[in-house]
Amino acid sequence: MARGHTKKNRQFLAWIFRKLTAVSGRLSLTPSFSWVLVLKTQKGTVSTVSAKSRKPLKRLQAHTRPPTPLKRGVNRSRPLILRVDPRRAKHLVPLKRGVNEIASLRKPLCEASRLGRCTTLVLFVLVSVPSVSFSQATSARYGLESRPVTKPFLLMPDRADGEMPSRLSQTGAFLNTRDLAPNAALIPYEINVSFWADGAHKTRWIAVPKGPSASAEKITFSPTGEWTFPKGTVFVKHFELATDETHPEIRRRLETRLLICDSTGSVYGVTYKWRPDNSDADLLATNLNEAIPIKTVSGLRTQTWYYPSRQDCRTCHTDLAGGVLGVKTRQLNCEFSYPSGVKDNQLRAWNHAGLFQPALAEADIGTMTSLAKPSEMKRTLEDRARSYLDANCTHCHRPGGTVATFDTRYDVPLPRQNLIGTPVLIDQGVDGARAIAPNDPWRSIVLMRLNSVEALKMPPLAHQVVDEQGVALVRDWIKSLPGPPVLDPPLISPRGGHFEQTASVTLRHPEPGAVIHYTLDGSAPTVSDPVYEHPIKLEGAAVVRARAYKAGFTRSIAVQEVFVPEE
Repeated sequence: MARGHTKKNRQFLAWIFRKLTAVSGRLSLTPSFSWVLVLKTQKGTVSTVSAKSRKPLKRLQAHTRPPTPLKRGVNRSRPLILRVDPRRAKHLVPLKRGVNEIASLRKPLCEASRLGRCTTLVLFVLVSVPSVSFSQATSARYGLESRPVTKPFLLMPDRADGEMPSRLSQTGAFLNTRDLAPNAALIPYEINVSFWADGAHKTRWIAVPKGPSASAEKITFSPTGEWTFPKGTVFVKHFELATDETHPEIRRRLETRLLICDSTGSVYGVTYKWRPDNSDADLLATNLNEAIPIKTVSGLRTQTWYYPSRQDCRTCHTDLAGGVLGVKTRQLNCEFSYPSGVKDNQLRAWNHAGLFQPALAEADIGTMTSLAKPSEMKRTLEDRARSYLDANCTHCHRPGGTVATFDTRYDVPLPRQNLIGTPVLIDQGVDGARAIAPNDPWRSIVLMRLNSVEALKMPPLAHQVVDEQGVALVRDWIKSLPGPPVLDPPLISPRGGHFEQTASVTLRHPEPGAVIHYTLDGSAPTVSDPVYEHPIKLEGAAVVRARAYKAGFTRSIAVQEVFVPEE
C-alpha cells in the first residue's frame, strides 16, 4: 500500500477519536465503558490508545500487550489496516433506538478494513453491558412510572364455573363502557406480530393484581418461552373492523374478549358482543357467525365474522401453551406509545413499574429476542416468516401439542424446528408433501393451510378470511430456500362443472419446453400417460388430471377439474 494511504488512515483515526468521545459524553456512560485502539506493526510491537472512565481497563485480547500511550509519531510511517474483532463487534448494539451512535461505526469500520493489506489496527469497543442501563445512558422517561392498584379478577369470578357478568360494563374493565375508557388498573400494551383475525383492529390491556400496600403480585419473567402470571390477572382484547374500504378509519365495534388467570392455575375466556349503538356489550353463551357489510369502491361486500365461545377460547389457550398467548418477551420487546405521551420499550416500562420477578437489568433488554413484524424490512425474510408462524401457529405446533411433528416456536433454532423438508401426516393428496418444501410452495402444506378457509385451514378457529400478506410472506420465504427449480402446475381451461353435449378442455403451461401429461379417469398422471398436444374433446363425464415435466426441474404437482355433462 502506498505511503499516501497513511494520511487517510490518520484522518480516519482522528474521526474515530472525535466520534467516540462525543458519543461517550452524550450518553453519560457508566464507568465500565471503555474503548481501545490497538495498533500492531509489522515488527510485532503494540501501541494502544484508550478512552475510559475512572475504572482502569482490566484486560485486552490475549494477543495484545498491556495498554501503553500512543506517542507522537509512533507508527506514522507504516501503513495500517482497520478491522473489528468479531468477538467484540457484537457489543456495538443500540442501547436505545435513536441515541446510540456507536452502532453507526460498523459500516465505516468495515469499509476502512479495505484500505490496505499490511499491518493491523484493531478497534475494541468494550461495554460492560450489565452496568449500563437505559436510565443512566439516556435519562429517558419511563412509559410506566408505577403500578396501579388492581383488584384481583376485577369483577370477574375466580373460576370458570362462577357466575359471569352479563354485560361488559359489569366486568370492571371499563370506567365508561360507551366511551371505551379503561379502568385505571388496565395497562395498555401492543405486540410485535399479531395473531391473524380477519383484518380486525385490536386494542389490548392487562390488569395485574396489586393491593394498596407496597406488596404486589408479579409476573414470573423468562427471556424465552412463556411467562407465568399471577392468579387474578385479567387480559382485555377489543376488536373493531373497518367497514368502509375508502375510509379505513371508520370502524365498527364487534367484540371484547376477557381472559382470566383463575384461582386453579389455569385460564378461562369470555366474549362480549357489542350492541349496535355501542352502549354496552353482551355476554355470549356460545359461538356466533355474523355477516358484516363492508363498503367498497364499487359497492358492498359481506364479511362473515366469527364470535368464539368460551369453549373455543380453550382450544388455543391451552395449559400446554401457558394459557396466555402473545404476552411474552419476544412479543413485547418493542416500543409502545403510552397514554402519557412517552414512547418506551415495553419490557423496560413494565420492569420499572415492578411487574417482573426477577427484575431485569435494563441493559440486557437489547440482547433479548424480538419477533420481526412482517413490514420490518430491515429484518431478514426468514426472521419475518418465522415470526409470523410463531404468532399464528405456536399455540398448537409445539412438543406435546398437535399431531404434527414440527415446532413453530421462534425461540427454537430453525434446524431444530423440524419444519423444513419434514414429511407430514396428512398430505392433502399432494405427492412429496412436506411441512415446508424448500423452493416448492406447491408441496408446502403449511402454506397450503394458511392459504385456505376450508376445513384444512390454519389457524382452524376465528378465521374466515385469508391473510394475503401473511401468505405472500411465507411463500416468498419458501421460494428463497435453496432447492431445485420446481414447475408450477398446468392450467386447465375451462374450470370444471356441467357442460352441454361436448366440452373442449385446454391445458397449458408458461414454462417453455414443459411437457404436460394427463389422464381422464382421475388417476395421477405419469410420463407413461398421454402427452397434451391439442384440446381434449369430452363427450361424457371425466376427471381431468394433469402434471408438467421438464428436465432439470422438479415435476409439478397434479391438478384436476371434474366435468359432468348435463342430463
